[in-house]
Amino acid sequence: MAMTSPLPVRDGVGATRLHLPLSGPWPTIGAYMAERFFHLDPERLLTRFDRGEIVARDGSPLTRDTPLGAHEFVWYYREPPVEREIPFEIEVLHQDRDLVVADKPHFLPTTPGGKYLQNSALVRLRNLLGIPELTPIHRLDRATAGLLMFSVRPETRGAYQLLFENRRVEKVYEAVSALPEGWDPASSALDGRPFPIVHRNHIEKLRANVCVRVDAEREPNSETLIELIDADERVLHTRLRPHSGKMHQLRVHLAALGAGILNDGFYPVLLPEAPDDFTRPLQLLARELRFTDPLTGAAREFVTRRTLQEAPAPAVRPEQRPAQPMPPRGA
Repeated sequence: MAMTSPLPVRDGVGATRLHLPLSGPWPTIGAYMAERFFHLDPERLLTRFDRGEIVARDGSPLTRDTPLGAHEFVWYYREPPVEREIPFEIEVLHQDRDLVVADKPHFLPTTPGGKYLQNSALVRLRNLLGIPELTPIHRLDRATAGLLMFSVRPETRGAYQLLFENRRVEKVYEAVSALPEGWDPASSALDGRPFPIVHRNHIEKLRANVCVRVDAEREPNSETLIELIDADERVLHTRLRPHSGKMHQLRVHLAALGAGILNDGFYPVLLPEAPDDFTRPLQLLARELRFTDPLTGAAREFVTRRTLQEAPAPAVRPEQRPAQPMPPRGA
């Protein structure tokens, strides 16, 4: 059973829970946290105890002298970072008493983390819709645009989460890649393999590493069906149907076939970290979600309204608008 936070959602952001050791070389909880968060000013952290901002499971405030072992968990609000505004709007495509389906722009993370707090899909939607219990049922990378599904009520959340865990949601993506070297429109093949292509490999997520590793010696744990939509003299436009959900799977699979996605700073080569260039979004879009509703048994289908700006012209449908760039917020 999930542990309920003693602190309410504030400005769309839930409190952070920290699991503490019950014993160790630290005399107080404050001393442990000062060492755990060594990158923070220790006196500033301890002052948060003085202000009653760090609380126990029952909501009672701790002091800087509360001994280690007195509590196993504490809760607190993250101090808002100085954020760079993500100047693109998230759009709500569907809302009912159980689900919210949103169309996420590129550059906006799904949930708060790192440099982003208010500039996350979850926080923006909680504030926009006034639903503090809103929770994402799955994730999209910050760099990826398209469909995101959120749960409204804790009572029905598990049923929708199981859809994704049991791979009972059909997910369709689109990607645009630079035209691979040696591309022959007559044969329409990648790495010598004609479309449609089923690509499999073993993807391993490494701790403290922004990229994943492919282990060719191990049994595949990821699979993607790749279909050709269109190609011109510049780019290749593909439809991707993942049958698994490994980190960066679609980016890794296309890169392995010599068709790395346009504007990908991770694959096939990790580029030096640089500020976001809002004019050059990753050309990857979560286009469609289909599933049988676990509560009603009805067939559900959602389609993004976004397109990829680098896609060949024939693939752009007039009823759709570009995924990027969009008018800045407040313009």
